[in-house]
Amino acid sequence: MTLTELRYIVTLAEEKHFGRAAERCFVSQPTLSVAVKKLEDELGVTLFERSKSHITVTDTGKRVVDQALRVLDQVSVIKDIAQAGKDQLSQPLRVGAIYTIGPYLFPHLMPELHRAAPQMPLYIEENYTAVLREKLRHSELDAIIVALPFNEPEVVTLPLYDEPFVVLMPEDHELTQYDEIDSEMLPAHDLLLLGPGHCFRDQVLDACPELFNRMGKEPARSDRSAHIITEGSSLETIRHMVASGLGITVLPLSAVREDRYASGLLTTRPFKSPAPYRTVGLAWRVTFPRPKAIDMVALAAGQCRVVEKRAS
Repeated sequence: MTLTELRYIVTLAEEKHFGRAAERCFVSQPTLSVAVKKLEDELGVTLFERSKSHITVTDTGKRVVDQALRVLDQVSVIKDIAQAGKDQLSQPLRVGAIYTIGPYLFPHLMPELHRAAPQMPLYIEENYTAVLREKLRHSELDAIIVALPFNEPEVVTLPLYDEPFVVLMPEDHELTQYDEIDSEMLPAHDLLLLGPGHCFRDQVLDACPELFNRMGKEPARSDRSAHIITEGSSLETIRHMVASGLGITVLPLSAVREDRYASGLLTTRPFKSPAPYRTVGLAWRVTFPRPKAIDMVALAAGQCRVVEKRAS
């Protein structure tokens, strides 16, 4: 049994196709097929059921693949430990962030981090929390920036900052007459939200019980009785729809960019106290061997704060 064979079966279990798995492993299909069969013969079990149309991982195969993932993760840790003995800030760091944080934090984080650690470039990825969780667990990412709480075995989290929510609306909207917005006002107006799968959508519903009570967490794409329109695939898409006059929306403060449009088109209002907010935090595996790199990211995030402390 070799580490190469373990990588082959993990990749094959993910692709469920010999050709694609071989391509990902940079080997020929016969080479991968022979190696997988050799490992099955050595173990004395069938890991994959093969047919002309598809490949299925057996129950035993699933357990073996899961264990292979753990072994490969520990091998990666060994390599990282060896590298950490040289210079923890001299190698790229793989950092992920959710869609509603990355576009607004990274433009500020990058220059700060480059000044503090010029030899440590960032590989960055934006994705859903669930996807980032899996990539962190499988060592495909070194750290992720998400909304807290974030609970995962053997993962450490560090709060970076609290970010209040605000209401974005057209400049001529009737709610502009108020200096602060009560969340109870929102259900009476056309409200644009992200679609299911975005954690910020759930955070808005949790922070505004009136919306949650009227629509729940899995509404139809358009619930006109509750004045909810869940058409936005991103905060930027929603911002454009608000600018067109389709409705209003709730944004994290860092995403407020009224200057992207002509003066007098968009405006914002804060919520009445206590304003809803989210806590943005950094998460990484407890076994990650480059603590100085994590500290540098946290420090840079603190230096480039684009939001205020929790609204009082």
